[in-house]
Amino acid sequence: MKVEIEKLDHFGRGITYIDGKVCFVEKALPGEIVKIKIIKDSKKYLLGKVVDYYKLAEDRVEEVCRYSDICGGCNLSHLDFKEENNYKCMKVKEILKKFGNVSSEKILDVVSCNEYGYRNKVTLHGSNSRLGYCESGSNSVFGTESCLLADDKINEVMEVVKKLAYTEQIEELLIRCSNDSSEVMVSLTGKVDDYSELVNLVDTLIINDEVILGDGKIISSISDKKYYVSSKSFFQVNKEVTKLLYDEILNVVKKNKPNKVLDLYCGTGTIGIYVSDYVNKVVGVDYSKSGISDANVNKELNNCSNIEFICDKVENVIDSFDDIDLVIVDPPRAGLDNKTIDNIKRIGADTLIYVSCDPATLGRDLKLLEDEYEVLYVKPFNMFPRTYHIENFVELRRKNNG
Repeated sequence: MKVEIEKLDHFGRGITYIDGKVCFVEKALPGEIVKIKIIKDSKKYLLGKVVDYYKLAEDRVEEVCRYSDICGGCNLSHLDFKEENNYKCMKVKEILKKFGNVSSEKILDVVSCNEYGYRNKVTLHGSNSRLGYCESGSNSVFGTESCLLADDKINEVMEVVKKLAYTEQIEELLIRCSNDSSEVMVSLTGKVDDYSELVNLVDTLIINDEVILGDGKIISSISDKKYYVSSKSFFQVNKEVTKLLYDEILNVVKKNKPNKVLDLYCGTGTIGIYVSDYVNKVVGVDYSKSGISDANVNKELNNCSNIEFICDKVENVIDSFDDIDLVIVDPPRAGLDNKTIDNIKRIGADTLIYVSCDPATLGRDLKLLEDEYEVLYVKPFNMFPRTYHIENFVELRRKNNG
């Protein structure tokens, strides 16, 4: 069946219509005329797969990854990088208008850096002597020799561990490197007897949660701040864009000069520590034990005496805070719960910073906050190039309701 692609959906798929029903087509761009076969027909939508291309879009580029046809990771690698950023900006505008009633004029251009080699962490799976990623839409593992999204140091380690997979029984492999690539961590599960080739390549080696080499952590820097990162703790994967995002947060802190900052969903304490030189007090909250453990180590590493970290769910402690000048929230994809939103309003901080990896839940929460807080601006950060994901920074100011 021959169709013309009209636009991209919010997951980077091409959209066309067949007999009035929407059809989503992977690897198809607006303006392209393609031959497709229908691989799924549900009541509400169709899924199509490209069989042949009759007309290509001007912003299509040749995919440079050898695994692009089987791996679902880089689902925008066929789109020119500049157009990827334009698409993500338009996507944020559409979603925040629909769910958050946010004017497009308040959404700035996308901030981005390198399209490849940006990741400081990858997780691979093992199966039948293969080590790699899962095929798109499947749990089947295909062998991966390298990943273009990953730091060169990670790919160097991946090459060695790939050889181990033929003789050992690796179930899962995590490789992490510091932002300057000077330190490397490998954490794996499975049956591994001979890891001698890894010893000279990595600084920390963990097998089945047992630290074999190093102290179980690596040190990663963002600007002049240093952070211990363990295998199970959250740490932003994009080494370049993370600094730009944190600088954006820091600029707002410098501008508003808050006395006391509340850092919700603080993880390893990276943001709170990053702004700590410009405030009198920071309180960070996160439910992750490993994250808070790292946060307390990071506090000592950076000689921060004005930070306190609380290990608990945000909704369990949010009603205990008062006298906060600035609130920072960086929640998981599900966004904020109603109790947290109600208490943010009750606390009434003059400034609210919202960092989000999901525009839809961000828009929902901004709508729930709009009676007390005005959106000053939204700045999208392309934290995950060549994928449809986008990180967003929002500065909100408390309305004068008196």
